[in-house]
Parts: sequence; structure tokens; C-alpha cells
Amino acid sequence: MQIDELSPEAIEEFQRLPKPPQSLWYIGKKDLLQCPKVSIVGTRRPCIYTQRYVRELAGTLAKRGVVVVSGAAMGVDALAHQGAGPSHTIAVVANGVDQRYPAINGSLIESIEKEGLVMSQFPPGMKATNWSFVVRNELVVALGEVLIIAEADEGSGSMRSAEYALRQGKEIYVLPHRLGESEGTQRLLREGSALPIYDLEAFADRFGVVPKQDLQRDEFFYFCQRQPTLDEAVAQFGEKVFEAELEGKIEIENGKVRLL
Repeated sequence: MQIDELSPEAIEEFQRLPKPPQSLWYIGKKDLLQCPKVSIVGTRRPCIYTQRYVRELAGTLAKRGVVVVSGAAMGVDALAHQGAGPSHTIAVVANGVDQRYPAINGSLIESIEKEGLVMSQFPPGMKATNWSFVVRNELVVALGEVLIIAEADEGSGSMRSAEYALRQGKEIYVLPHRLGESEGTQRLLREGSALPIYDLEAFADRFGVVPKQDLQRDEFFYFCQRQPTLDEAVAQFGEKVFEAELEGKIEIENGKVRLL
């Protein structure tokens, strides 16, 4: 595996933190940091209902070019990465990136190293500790445009993530649960600190659309979901921008590129 260092100053989302990380190490494709991102966290022991809808939600987002950010832990984290697919996921880990922890998720983490992005603020060789999980959670929250807590009990690490999101001014979304279940997210709903997700497609639509059947689902499509400037698009894709305009796949208006 090839381990590289990345300047924390290069990640805009981290500069908004009270104490940005001083160092970052990563394995994989750092370009994923430029994509639309959503953070998904939750319990390590999700119920069958949560398991199903975390996978579906992550997959629904990935179809729109959204990158799912989570922590590679057991339970909801692993389900989010699996649902999105390794090429549409960022795993922020609580140990050095040379440690595939937990071991049960070793093959999943390896696939993310090859196709997605694994990153950490902890140096290679460091093993996970109780406090490093807490510190890691703040970075997971910071990277996403919004935070989704799929299922969480009171006093859990996921509820600490909710505190981070509120401090950072991030919207929090939760899966609706029955009475007596997921008491942490139920409280967030009662207090008005979170919003429920009732329709996965409608929720995901806020981040983009699914490509039409005749539109190649490539990096150009996902790049244009962000409505980049014409200069940005030409710098990355050259003549392909103007070819797509002639084919009626995009329009260029007021210096911005938009999908049709």
C-alpha cells in the first residue's frame, strides 16, 4: 500500500474546525474530497430495518455522484461504505492508515484503499484508542455537507457526532424508528435538532440527479453535478465540455456548467 501525506490546509472543510488537524495521511484517491459528500454514522449493532435502509440510502446517494463518508467501524459505518461502493466512499479511521481496523472489516477497508479513499490524522503505526474514535468522529462530520445518523442510543459515539454537527452548523437527518428504539435519534427529532428521512430518492435528489440512460455515467457527469465554472470544467476535461454542449447534455450559462 502507498501511504501519502496531505496538508490539512488543502481541505476547506477542516479549516472551519476550532482545532484543525495538524497532519493527514491517506491511501487512495484524494480527488474524492472534491466531490459532494454526505456523512453517515450510527450504532455498531443496527437492527435489520436500519441495515436495509442504510445500504439503500448510501447506494441512492452514490448513483448521484455523492461520496459517502464514514468511519469504517462495524455496523452502520460498514453498511454505509458497502452500500455506496468502494469507489464512492471515504473512510476516516481512528488509527494509522496502515492498520486495517477492525479486522472484521479488513477486506472492506482494502477495497476502499484501492478504489476510494482511506484517511487519518493519526500517524502510521498508531493503533485505535477510545479517545481517537472521538477525535475521528469530528472529521467525519466535518467532511459531509450534512450528517445522517441512522440509529443511535443515548450516550453513544454517534450522539457525540450530533454535537459536533450542531456546533458546525450542519443539518442532521435520521431514519424514523418505532417508539422505544434508537432513543438518541428520537430525542434529536423531539428537540427539533434533526429531520427525518421518509423518502430516500427525494432526499438524495437534493444532491443531484441520476444520469439518463443515454448519458455515460462517468467522472464528467459527476463533476458537472457540482455546477462548476466553465474554466474549471475546461481545465479538467478540455474539449469534452464543448462536445457535451453540442450534444445537448449540458448548458453553459453565466460562466457555469449545468447538466440537462
